[in-house]
Amino acid sequence: MTTRTLLLALAALPFLAASAFAAPAPRIGIATLADLPIVEKAPYDTGANADAAVAAAFARARTSGKRVLIDFGGNWCGDCIVLANLMQLPEMKRFMAAHFEAVKVDVGRFDRNLQILSRFGAVDRLKSGGVPAIIVAEPDGTFVNKDDMSALEDARHMTPQAIADWLAQWAK
Repeated sequence: MTTRTLLLALAALPFLAASAFAAPAPRIGIATLADLPIVEKAPYDTGANADAAVAAAFARARTSGKRVLIDFGGNWCGDCIVLANLMQLPEMKRFMAAHFEAVKVDVGRFDRNLQILSRFGAVDRLKSGGVPAIIVAEPDGTFVNKDDMSALEDARHMTPQAIADWLAQWAK
């Protein structure tokens, strides 16, 4: 084995290690978001006690061993509505239930529930990246996707399968 080949193999290890633990993405039955049924027009509960909802998700995760997925968004956000409705597809519901303890958190106009983002040191990331913003965390609170929480902020211009694939990389 040449030095160059060895270096290339070593450079690929972090990617291979991360993907080795990811769950396979569900196969989405629609090809484009134009075919997505819109069943949730206001997916974020503006009156919810977000702190309690997040605490409950972490409590469930400690029991189930699943990761916590916190979906930060607002009912004014088209990309957030697309993501929420994609999550309503039967194949996504099954996948999410199998791999995550999920919770939605309304951020208003970036002026609500920011204390939850503060726990993860992510307020500035949200404000610079936009919504939807997804935090994936271990049951102990370890922030798993620190550098990639705003990847779905352009969800309405992604394919349904691309969104499912992105979510699957964070599943255990």
